[in-house]
Amino acid sequence: MLKTIPSILSPDLLKILMEMGHGDELVIGDGNFPAASMNDRVVRLDGHGADEVLKAILQLFPLDTYAENAFLMDTAAGDTVETPIWDVYEKICKEGDPAFKGFNRLERFAFYERSKKAYAIVATGETALYANIILKKGVVV
Repeated sequence: MLKTIPSILSPDLLKILMEMGHGDELVIGDGNFPAASMNDRVVRLDGHGADEVLKAILQLFPLDTYAENAFLMDTAAGDTVETPIWDVYEKICKEGDPAFKGFNRLERFAFYERSKKAYAIVATGETALYANIILKKGVVV
């Protein structure tokens, strides 16, 4: 155990966050997200919600100040599902990093393609639908 590091962040995830460089992307996937088929670097945080994982990561992870830095998987055309978790994410990001520029929404298959190129994926136990997010890493100043 270490002081000031959120205990939800596993040693494997901390290593990945440290390895990542400016412009690398991290996916936080909900419980339905096909993490294992998208990327070879997957950290499992089953039993944890994506919102609490996002909040913990943003305590250590700087968002990119030079580019769009946060992306959501958009709802499918015609899907009427409610997405209240997006408001929760926005609040967490605004409080967690002044570099947060708002969310860009990516169509589902575009989100999957971007996830395949991401540095890593964090698989959570989040039950909310469309609760997938991508963060672009910035620099520590």
